[in-house]
Amino acid sequence: MTSRVSVDGPLLSQRSGAASTADGPLCLAVRKISLTRFRNHAATTLQIDRPVAVLTGANGSGKTNLLEAVSFLSPGRGMRRARLSDIDRVGDAGPWAVSAQVAGKLGDARIGTGRDAEADGERRLVRIDGAPARSQSALGDHLTVSWLTPAMDRLFSEGASGRRRFLDRLVYAFDGEHAGRVSSYEHAWRERNRLIKDGRRDGAWYDALEETLAETGVAIAAARAGLVARLNRICCATREPFPAAELALDGEIDRWLVGTPALQVEDRIRATLAASRFGGQEAEGPHRTDLAVTHVAKAMPAAQCSTGEQKALLVGIVLAHARLQAIDEHAAPILLLDEVAAHLDDRRRAALFDAVVDLGGQAWLTGTDLSTFAPIADRARLFDVADGRVRPVDVAS
Repeated sequence: MTSRVSVDGPLLSQRSGAASTADGPLCLAVRKISLTRFRNHAATTLQIDRPVAVLTGANGSGKTNLLEAVSFLSPGRGMRRARLSDIDRVGDAGPWAVSAQVAGKLGDARIGTGRDAEADGERRLVRIDGAPARSQSALGDHLTVSWLTPAMDRLFSEGASGRRRFLDRLVYAFDGEHAGRVSSYEHAWRERNRLIKDGRRDGAWYDALEETLAETGVAIAAARAGLVARLNRICCATREPFPAAELALDGEIDRWLVGTPALQVEDRIRATLAASRFGGQEAEGPHRTDLAVTHVAKAMPAAQCSTGEQKALLVGIVLAHARLQAIDEHAAPILLLDEVAAHLDDRRRAALFDAVVDLGGQAWLTGTDLSTFAPIADRARLFDVADGRVRPVDVAS
């Protein structure tokens, strides 16, 4: 059964085919999205005509699934980093698919993506305006999507790998090639580890892989450093009630790059890699970098802050990143904020809603209680989600 929602109302204004505010940045927006066999959504089509969409309903109703579908309109593994085959709707034959009509950086476009049933089950297909895209990176030419999920509430207290992924997602928004460099680095690293595990001693193989690791490693570290420097200028001006944050890269390669030519750093990486082939010193590279975040007013590492302060710091960073995109790229991103109000008090919640609207982009928010979104109800399109079905909610009701 198809759950279809069509909301009539004033369309967002146009500029070069993309939605925009009167004098502000482009408003990247999903105007219509259709889900097929996507988790608990058999067939759902949703049309959006306002810059904010609020999805409410009980836990497990399918709210986060809708946000995840939107996240697949950008490069990467989506906001849950799930295996593609795990997204298929249970009990339905055939792979999942998502299609959307969007207002993007290049104007209006039709985007389609889904799991390739003919491959190994973990290959994603992408089509733009009906034509196959050469890779997922083409999605970044049209949309930038950022998100906050409940799982990210532990970002500052858990391992460094999650913080690296978070940072790399922030870099992707400004550098479309960064994802490819990270993928190349990770592939070369896996191949090198395989050679070591198999006991192979062919120096030429190692030299070739370590050349890739050195070149891409420096490029990855430099891109991260550039983003952190620019983002800090926005973060330091973050307004209350969200605390100002200071970001820093914590890794040997990051320290080497300060005041040292990139080619010399590449040579140094090659040397550490060669010395670590069969034991000995630890190999250096961007895979060992951590993202350090400090609560500026308290001069306290984020990991030592309270749960509420950590959430507020994270929200502040994501909003600062969105502002940086609006300034530098002249395109406010699509924000996916899943249960974002859970650890925010009333003051911070209202400030978040105001900040989201002020950005001039499109935002999707979820929650279990409709009353939570009362401060933004007159500026948003409200939907109720239940068992994979969606219906509009009349704000006056």
